Amino acid sequence: MTEPGAIAGPPTPSVVIRPADGATAAVVLVLPGGRARSYAPSESRHLTVLRMRPFAAMLHRRGRRHGLEVRQLRYRYRGWNDPERSPVADVRWALEQVRAAHGDVPVALVGHSMGGRTAFAVGGDPGVRGVCALAPWVVDNDPINQLAGTPVLIAHGTLDRVTSPRASRQRAAQLAAIGATVGYLPVRGDVHAMVFRWRLWNRVTVGFTLGVLDIAPMPPWIGRLLQCGATEAGRLAAGD
Repeated sequence: MTEPGAIAGPPTPSVVIRPADGATAAVVLVLPGGRARSYAPSESRHLTVLRMRPFAAMLHRRGRRHGLEVRQLRYRYRGWNDPERSPVADVRWALEQVRAAHGDVPVALVGHSMGGRTAFAVGGDPGVRGVCALAPWVVDNDPINQLAGTPVLIAHGTLDRVTSPRASRQRAAQLAAIGATVGYLPVRGDVHAMVFRWRLWNRVTVGFTLGVLDIAPMPPWIGRLLQCGATEAGRLAAGD
């Protein structure tokens, strides 16, 4: 608690850790959304944070017996804050925390909205084995070459009016053009909050993430989607 009259220091990032059963073999970093610009501290009660808790819980339930640890990041600030790109530094901090705790275990990034944009920015880190971007915030001039060697799966609700499914589809095509392993899945009839097709959002997130970390076999429909980057193949195989 801050002493009366004392000047509070700047906010710091933090993580909620769901540990593996036994030794940690791999880690997932769950990255929430945020705002374009805000230096207000991120708080655990914010909807962007709450929205990602079910994903963290599902990943942990499915992977903890196989050595999977899940860490949900809370950023210092709510905003992206160009040109500082505030959450990028926070994710780099979180990756260093993983290395300090577990060495060079493989890491997957699961990000929603601003968290997806952040995952793209950090996805070239040597420890990152895959990026799962859910309704990501895609900006045309963001660099992408760092993702050339990292498998990327992008899922986007077709009724999203907060971030652009068209921009996500274009980003997938751009990544394919530089030789990245990438798939794009439209989630028919869903919006930015991922509330109507939550079972499909969970299936694609868990299936891709555990597969790319070698925690569980990659579901065949996701594997086919990544091999060809074909929207239609992924949609049909998912039973959409």
